[in-house]
Amino acid sequence: MTVSTQGLEIAAGSRVWRATVELLSSMRFAISLLTVICIASVIGTVLKQHEPLGNYVNQFGPFWAEVFERASLYNVYSAWWFLLILAFLVTSTSLCVLRNTPKILADLRSYKENIRAQSLQAFGHKAQAKWTEPAEASAKRLGALLAGGGWKVKLQSRETPRGTGWMLAAKAGASNKLGYIAAHSAIVLVCLGGLLDGDLVVRAQMLFNGKSAYKGGGLIADVPQQHRLGERNPTFRGNLMVAEGTQSSTAILSQSDGILLQELPFAVELKKFVVEYYSTGMPKLFASDIVIHDKATGEQTPARVEVNHPASYKGIEIYQSSFDDGGSNLTFKGLPLRHAGPAFELKGLVGGSAGLSNQGGTAGDDLTVEYTGLRVINVENLGKEAGGKTDVRGVDLAAALDSQMGAANKHKDSKALRNVGPSFSYKLRDKAGQAREFNNYMLPVDLGDGVPVFLLGMRDSPANPFRYLRIPADADGSMDGFLRLSRALADPALREQAVKRYASKAMDPKRQDLAQQLAGSANRALQLFAGAGETAGPNQTAGLQAVSDFIEANVPEAERSRAGEVLVRILNGVLYELAQLSREKAGLKPMPADAATQMFMTQAVLALSDVPLYPAPFVLSLTDFTQVQASVFQVARAPGKTVVYLGCALLILGVFAMLYVRERRLWIWLEPAEGDPQTTKATMALSTNRKTMDGDKEFDHLKRRLLAWKE
Repeated sequence: MTVSTQGLEIAAGSRVWRATVELLSSMRFAISLLTVICIASVIGTVLKQHEPLGNYVNQFGPFWAEVFERASLYNVYSAWWFLLILAFLVTSTSLCVLRNTPKILADLRSYKENIRAQSLQAFGHKAQAKWTEPAEASAKRLGALLAGGGWKVKLQSRETPRGTGWMLAAKAGASNKLGYIAAHSAIVLVCLGGLLDGDLVVRAQMLFNGKSAYKGGGLIADVPQQHRLGERNPTFRGNLMVAEGTQSSTAILSQSDGILLQELPFAVELKKFVVEYYSTGMPKLFASDIVIHDKATGEQTPARVEVNHPASYKGIEIYQSSFDDGGSNLTFKGLPLRHAGPAFELKGLVGGSAGLSNQGGTAGDDLTVEYTGLRVINVENLGKEAGGKTDVRGVDLAAALDSQMGAANKHKDSKALRNVGPSFSYKLRDKAGQAREFNNYMLPVDLGDGVPVFLLGMRDSPANPFRYLRIPADADGSMDGFLRLSRALADPALREQAVKRYASKAMDPKRQDLAQQLAGSANRALQLFAGAGETAGPNQTAGLQAVSDFIEANVPEAERSRAGEVLVRILNGVLYELAQLSREKAGLKPMPADAATQMFMTQAVLALSDVPLYPAPFVLSLTDFTQVQASVFQVARAPGKTVVYLGCALLILGVFAMLYVRERRLWIWLEPAEGDPQTTKATMALSTNRKTMDGDKEFDHLKRRLLAWKE
């Protein structure tokens, strides 16, 4: 029997109704729906789901973000069109199974023993033979041989002009047809399990039970009841964040337009969050030691949750999803970056905020600092080919392939993974509500430039990567030396004094005319570098870019290279004197004229050139912290899980049966030879659902065994 791709053909009803029923129950329609489901699933996998709308606007722009939102691509698996297609797929596949199952079962029971003897000549695999033995005895003997070989056999006697003939019909591999039923039933079960474990039940409660997504902020305890789902909710999947030493019993279900709160029949207490690392500093184990507190009985059940090893309680699975900061205590020192002013101290918790007013020389500019994160361990690739700060979790396919190919003596030691110490992140928000995000490292990092640097990261949008200002560490391992130089650069009196000292040291005191010219050039270079020229204003450029712009505007193109070298040499000399003056003003000894000082000044000039681009008037330096870990659990009640597992098992069995089990049917027509009833003439034919080399070999084996065939 061949499975038809056509649907049910009904005789009653209008032409449109009959065509609709035929299409809905056809296999081609089910395959089309399955293709659409696969495409939608790819979109839902590639595109992060249930993110805030602002993230999508930053990623795609306002126009496409709105288009994708209208198409519900941000919540594909709960979109109305996805659920509708899924429902149609279940209906169509079910109708296909119901339509073809009776035919398949009838075909399984049939031996097709009524086939005409002359039809055997049309088969591709056929053979004939004669032997001295009555036809009935031959039929029973061959039937016993086939039955012993795993075939199911049926005999049928027929009257012929030569006497009684026997049709022997045998079949094997009938489970091939059952594979069709199993595979298509599996699709139905998997889809039903997906509907049960998806957002369908939650959406139904929002539609019919008065539940709605919560869009505000504040404490979980203050969220109204209409935004909470009961403990008996039959299916859900949400996140539960628990800090060390605390417990929580309310999970958060993310929605495209807000959140829903899911009450749990128990509370999860986090005793300890455990992280183990490889020798390279990369994590190898995340685990949480928890205690489950039953709300009804008060029973306490200890458990350990690891990645891929969840805990289960009252039908709810608790998975280790990720980890976060649970409110670490942070102590900062605020250091003015450009203008002279006292340092200030801040203390806060991750997740908290504090108001700042008139700090770092920003009179009248009120800011709010929001502490967003603490990362104690940062493993970076600081090898020779790392190219600076690198995320070792990134994938570079070309580099990976190149490292494994080529000469056998190729070295693979370009990576140098090292823990560079803690980092912390925060946001500075102005009175208008605009915020910039900062990420600073607590300790100086040696990037191979000869002097360790403090990395001060900044970005305007979460969609952008961090850009880092590299501040060189002084001989004491702090950024105080650079900050003194930066503030001195903003002081006109110190700049003038540094110019005079540089000119007096660089020229012979007897050549006052040349000393005045050098002082004028040095003053101009320093004014440009500090952004304090005659045209200084809010859009005045500073740093090396200002020097470059001045040269392009005032020096002929043929002389720009030489003029640039001279100005940069003069600028470096003046900045060195300015650094010495800043140390004298602080009561410190002058820097020695050695290679270490030269490397420090080289990095300091580059950092001073970038300081005007840093959007904050001060730098927050982390001086102390007390880390509090938090685990993020995924809690799920999934009644459709068993249904999906059953569907997967049926799918594996069905696909295996359809691909690897060959259905074979064998017919042998036995009739008495003309004029000699004791001689039997045999005609044998074999039919398979697929023409393969195995089929040819099997037929040759049957010929030799049953017909004593000799080539």
